[in-house]
Amino acid sequence: METLELFQRLGVALAIGFLIGLERGWKSRNEPEGNRSAGLRTLTLGGLLGGIWGAVIVARGNEGLIALALAFAVYSGAIILFRYREAVIENTLGATTVVAAMLAFALGALAVVGDMAVAGAMGVATAALLAFKEVLHGWVGRISWLELRSGLLLAAMTFIMLPLLPDRTVDPWDTINPFEMWLLTVMIAAISFAGYIAIKAVGDHAGIIMTGVAGGLASSTAVTVTLAEIAKEHPEKVAPLTAGALFSSATMAARVLAVVAAVGTSILPTIALPIGLGGIALLATAFYFLRQDSNGVESGRLKLTDPFELTTVLKFGLILTAITAATKLLTRFGSGQGVYALAALSGIADVDAMTLSMSRQATDAASITLAANAILIVVAVNTVSKAALGWATGGPEFGKRMMIAAALAITAGATALFVLPPLT
Repeated sequence: METLELFQRLGVALAIGFLIGLERGWKSRNEPEGNRSAGLRTLTLGGLLGGIWGAVIVARGNEGLIALALAFAVYSGAIILFRYREAVIENTLGATTVVAAMLAFALGALAVVGDMAVAGAMGVATAALLAFKEVLHGWVGRISWLELRSGLLLAAMTFIMLPLLPDRTVDPWDTINPFEMWLLTVMIAAISFAGYIAIKAVGDHAGIIMTGVAGGLASSTAVTVTLAEIAKEHPEKVAPLTAGALFSSATMAARVLAVVAAVGTSILPTIALPIGLGGIALLATAFYFLRQDSNGVESGRLKLTDPFELTTVLKFGLILTAITAATKLLTRFGSGQGVYALAALSGIADVDAMTLSMSRQATDAASITLAANAILIVVAVNTVSKAALGWATGGPEFGKRMMIAAALAITAGATALFVLPPLT
């Protein structure tokens, strides 16, 4: 290692210790001198000490590794001893300062022997975690058992189950991929959980809009199911919840145009007006429903208790998986009619795969027409299927509003397609 690089790495080690020590020192700033087990200077030197012993590893190899382990043990023992003495005198109990000191040493060593960026980022994260003690404790105090259970369940679905599943097809027809199937289920649960947090954090209207727009970037179908489930439990808030679903559909329309603009610009003049006006119709209807709720037609605050219902998430994931598998089977048709049937079936679950596939294949006049028609079909079917899904999941009131919005959007799109001249 060059001398200049060594000084840079030792500087990062020193800075890590300083950051962690700054937070610990600020917390104990009112205590008399000599009554603190580890503050700004101690932890800054601890980070530097870890960096120096990391340099020993670089110079001596395995021998340095043994020395580092012994140095870490001695350093940790000294911190524990002083913290124990402090705890006896003050009659307090806590290991945060000890752990912070051990992290300062370890991250200092990592900055020299490993990735400086990782060590620095972990040092900042450690200092931030220590600084936000009151906020975190207050947040934990407000979490309900159902919220904790749902969060742990989502984490287990994402970080335990998902990596264990094979990322390849497992059936003779080459259609079912367990990894993709479970990823879809995780995405539905995550959108439901994010919507719950948004509504609880910023209120009904803002939270619903945030859920609709952000969720629509991933899956407007999943957003519709999530909000329909809430509407079923809270029929008095069906208007703003429908608005959130429509915001997600409008976001889907914008997403389709963005994909086509990036991949298949030759198709854009044909589909821009129909999809654009359809999206505007969805937005206008969404704002109307929000205004309806604001005028007091429906009042009260949403009282949500459970971020997501696992059985509903699994059921919807299975439905979308079955549709996706059927869509893959239908891709064996080679004619235009087969493409249109595929677009119609695909639209029940998703618009992205068909949009991306057709945009890439549009190279001449015939394929451009075929691709544009297929994309319009997939968007139209997706809009109508979400209305039907909303009716089945959220009840007649939610479904009727979704149907009205879908009818307005398709009417606007058809008018743009068959009456207005295409963009040039």
